[in-house]
Amino acid sequence: MLIDAKNLIVGRFATIAAKKALLGEKVDVINCEKAVISCSRENVLAKYKRLRAMGAPKKGPFLKRMPDRFVKRIIKGMLPMSRDRGKKALKNVKCHIGVPEQFKDKKADSVAGANADKLMTLKKVSVGEVCKLLGAKWNE
Repeated sequence: MLIDAKNLIVGRFATIAAKKALLGEKVDVINCEKAVISCSRENVLAKYKRLRAMGAPKKGPFLKRMPDRFVKRIIKGMLPMSRDRGKKALKNVKCHIGVPEQFKDKKADSVAGANADKLMTLKKVSVGEVCKLLGAKWNE
């Protein structure tokens, strides 16, 4: 299954990706930096600033900075990682920044109900913006 995360709500398409991975399907997510978190920009950025500031460098919390790893971590949180089937399912999930060469000509599946245009509110922030706040550097 190939999911284009452009303008999709992260939590909603991540649940679908986790379910498909648990069923044994290979799941590839492209354009991770263009996925959307549905909340006000100030609240989301303040939350991740606070998480980054707390703790100690060796003890955590360890936040993923790159958008592909950030989205994969969200999907990982929806899998039963204490069981073998959850660990096997996580190996079936691959996240990518942009569109890799191998997926240029393939058609991405749509996730029903995950489009950010259908939100009742205009408050949203992209995963790329959150990752830039955390210190990610990638070529766009």
